[in-house]
Amino acid sequence: MLVRAGAAAVTVTLPGLRRLWRGGGSGAAACFPLGRALLDVRGAETALFLQGLLTNDVTRLVAGDATPTPPRALYAHALNVQGRCLYDVILYRLHESPEEEPHILLECDGGVLDAIQKHLKLYKIRRKVNIAPCLDLSLWAVVPGERAGDVTSSLAKSADQALILTPDPRTEVMGWRLITKKGANLAEIIPGSHIGNIQDYHRHRYKQGIPEGVKDLPPGVALPLESNLAYMNGISFTKGCYIGQELTARTHHMGVIRKRLLPVHFSAPLPKDSIPEGAEILTESGKSAGKFRAGGGDLGIALLRLANINEPLCLNVAGDKVKLTASIPEWWPKTASK
Repeated sequence: MLVRAGAAAVTVTLPGLRRLWRGGGSGAAACFPLGRALLDVRGAETALFLQGLLTNDVTRLVAGDATPTPPRALYAHALNVQGRCLYDVILYRLHESPEEEPHILLECDGGVLDAIQKHLKLYKIRRKVNIAPCLDLSLWAVVPGERAGDVTSSLAKSADQALILTPDPRTEVMGWRLITKKGANLAEIIPGSHIGNIQDYHRHRYKQGIPEGVKDLPPGVALPLESNLAYMNGISFTKGCYIGQELTARTHHMGVIRKRLLPVHFSAPLPKDSIPEGAEILTESGKSAGKFRAGGGDLGIALLRLANINEPLCLNVAGDKVKLTASIPEWWPKTASK
């Protein structure tokens, strides 16, 4: 599903999304303003440039004989040379045909906008690529409510306000990503929608075990496969070389991943900002089972050893032990480790 300025809407249904979303309200959709940034990356060598820096196959975004219908969005990570995550990004294709100059919007954590610009420019060298922040655009997550209809039916009428509306490339349960001009009227773009509380969006992410941003994926610490990058369609194991590929490919081909990011539910709401990042999660016997990454209220995500996820677990909070339970998300592949 796509809307671009001056383009007609194309309808795509996402079966099962509505039943997996609970708490989105009864309107057509909840629109959440995201504190993430957008970079404009364009130029003749854009795809080739990003191909060497990101885990996914960016050449898929370039229309051609091999990809007659290239995807509108791709999820990926930028890794360091040790194969650990630096930045989680979503790429959006703006060009429409092979004749057009490649033009991509890169979504990233707003707190690392300067850092990722420096990272990209470090490797740009003499490539024909221009990189600039997009300060005139707004980014939204759109999640359908219980009675959501076909939100694309009215989008063609307001295509001048919506640059892109496309399914979230990570997983169906995360709804859509919407990019608009600053100040656009969301009620005109998606009639019946309402602006949601960003905390509800994060609670939805935690419930589904979806990491996003540097708190969930600490730069230089998180590993891509432990962070479920393959489950979220964020990596290609057949593309050419990219920074950090060696360790990632070796781990994949060995087929052994002992820890993964998982949604966790706490027995009591967590005190706000009182849990240090990377706080240790323990089994009942006091053995380390993993580390807390981020959360809010009674939900969060944690990096846990798969061997311990069915045991009683706890987290030390201000001297008290708070019990927690881990779960396997419904959207994970059925062959995933349990």
